[in-house]
Amino acid sequence: MKKPILIFIFLLPLLIQAQTPWHNFSELDYTWKNVGNTGFSQGGVWCTSLAFSPSGEPYVAFSDDGNFGKATVMKFDGNNWMSVGNAGFSDSGVWCTSLAFSPSGQPYVAYSDSGNTLKATVMKFDGTSWVNVGNAGFSSGSAHYTSLAFSPIDSLPYVAYMDGGNNYKASVMKFNGTNWVYIGNAGFSAGQANYTSLAFSPSGEPYVAFADGGSLAKASLMKFDGTNWVYVGNAGFSSGSANYTSLAFSPSGDPYVAFADEGNFMNVTVMKFDGTNWMNVGNTGVPNGSDFSTSLAFGPSGEPYVAFTDGGNFGKATVIKFDGINWMTVGNAGFSAGQANYTSLAFSPTDGQPFVAYSDYEQTWKATVMKYDSVFVGINEHQPSQFSLYPNPVATKLTIDFKNLPGIMDCFDITDIRGMKMTEAHSSEKKIILDIESYPAGIYIIILKMDNSVYIRKFCKN
Repeated sequence: MKKPILIFIFLLPLLIQAQTPWHNFSELDYTWKNVGNTGFSQGGVWCTSLAFSPSGEPYVAFSDDGNFGKATVMKFDGNNWMSVGNAGFSDSGVWCTSLAFSPSGQPYVAYSDSGNTLKATVMKFDGTSWVNVGNAGFSSGSAHYTSLAFSPIDSLPYVAYMDGGNNYKASVMKFNGTNWVYIGNAGFSAGQANYTSLAFSPSGEPYVAFADGGSLAKASLMKFDGTNWVYVGNAGFSSGSANYTSLAFSPSGDPYVAFADEGNFMNVTVMKFDGTNWMNVGNTGVPNGSDFSTSLAFGPSGEPYVAFTDGGNFGKATVIKFDGINWMTVGNAGFSAGQANYTSLAFSPTDGQPFVAYSDYEQTWKATVMKYDSVFVGINEHQPSQFSLYPNPVATKLTIDFKNLPGIMDCFDITDIRGMKMTEAHSSEKKIILDIESYPAGIYIIILKMDNSVYIRKFCKN
């Protein structure tokens, strides 16, 4: 058996690599498409939360009316949506579900637990069953707007929430392996903290964005400096009160906060902290209409995207992105069939495309997930049983494994998302390792030609 060979491919100068494109990709080549069936949950859903497993499967957590408002998590296996463990696995009804994956790949769900006087509970799927992480109802009082994330430093789960046990101020707790403990003081914000949103900086500091009752419900951001919770820039930095605050960090480490801005007729506004001041990202009050359920995430090329329920389009789902100058609509505005509540945005780690989960009015408020992807079908795309790529996303070396192909591979091309050919290679080996460290960050397409078949896969270069 031949040993895998190591192929290092170096990019030619731009004038040489810009050959005739296999296909000139444009925005017209993409559209919002359903992921599996629409309305795939058993009943109506609330508080949808979307996340991807490390292997690239989309998971959705929600409060499940088909199971008495209890927590349910479902995943898409490539063909169908299926329950992860039992549907309605929580002991009682839940609110404010927040889904995240541990570094080891286990799904965790935090929620406000009606069976424990709305206190915070976190459960994880151990491969067989959903089990409590520490005690159920571990917060001192009711927990609203629960937001779950894992620390990149200690790999432990943290939960931020509006703390009914501390005058509805912001609190953050982590599970230390035995107990849930406070990070800094409980109830650390100046006033009531609505719409708490937790994220970690690249250096591992926990940050919480919220609508700050101590500043007329304007947006504020606080971080834990190792000893205390401190404001990042000015408290109450938005022009008016902020609803549905959503926090994310850019690849360069700047905190961004998206919200429905009452200072701009409840339209979506995004602001970032540049190290000194809070500044608007592009125009304020971007779309036209009263918006809500904002969800902020960064695409694989480093651009901020926001999904939201679009009041200017009858409450349907819309996604916008900032191209460095302007906010532009991704595909059609109002792309869902009907009103879309609890929009939740995440990017696929395998192909870099945005997915949006929501409660779907056209399906009696059942769960629906849509993705923005190529309109081209029937060309054997997304078939990992035929060949696989890993890691994906990738920073330096990409392994392409052809062992499951039904024949001998002839050649393959790599193009960028515009269709410009980056390289062409020939090999009869079953595994190839490509050095792509010099590729610019973005989405790339591998076009594999074999006999009379063409196979296509995508990968993301960090």
